[in-house]
This record gives sequence, structure tokens and C-alpha cells, in this order.
Amino acid sequence: MIKNVAMQAYRNAMQDAQELSRQVRSTTEKKEPVEGFGETLSQSLGKVNQMQGEKSLMIEEFASGKTQNVHELMITMQKASVAMQMTSAVRGKIISAYQEIMRMPF
Repeated sequence: MIKNVAMQAYRNAMQDAQELSRQVRSTTEKKEPVEGFGETLSQSLGKVNQMQGEKSLMIEEFASGKTQNVHELMITMQKASVAMQMTSAVRGKIISAYQEIMRMPF
């Protein structure tokens, strides 16, 4: 009885693994082309700019008294701040990589 349960569990695990493998293969085969670095960078900068705009709008609404929700204001400000810090860090890494490439002898 125990052997049958163990063998059934093993068969189920193998079937699950095979099904997962088939799903992975089918999703990788249907993959659309990956967008370029420039396009990704442009979209990311657009999102950061949008966050900065939302932050400014929420500050204006809070200052004018249209909204009283301090929590949302602080969360929006923190999101915009973190996004800007990450953008600055990525910019620094890109500049560093560019300078390193320019130092390479060809």
C-alpha cells in the first residue's frame, strides 16, 4: 500500500514537471521580439517624469486644501524620490560604462 502511494506521488510529480516543461517551451517559442535599450530607457524616463508630475500635482492640491490625505501625499513623494534616485544611479552607471568604453584601445 505504501509503495503504491509513493509511486503514484512520483508519477504525479513527473507529470507535473513534464507539463511545466511543455508550458515553458510553448511560452518561449511564442515570445515577441524584445524592445531595444533606447526604447526601454525612454519609457522608464517617461514613467519617472510622470511620477514627478503626480508629486507636484498632489503637493499643489494639498497646499490649496483640495485634499487632506497626508498619507497619499507622502507615499507619492517617496515614490517620486526613489524613482529619481534610481534614475540618477542608472545615469551614473551608464556614464561610467561609456567612459570605460572610450578608454579602450581599438
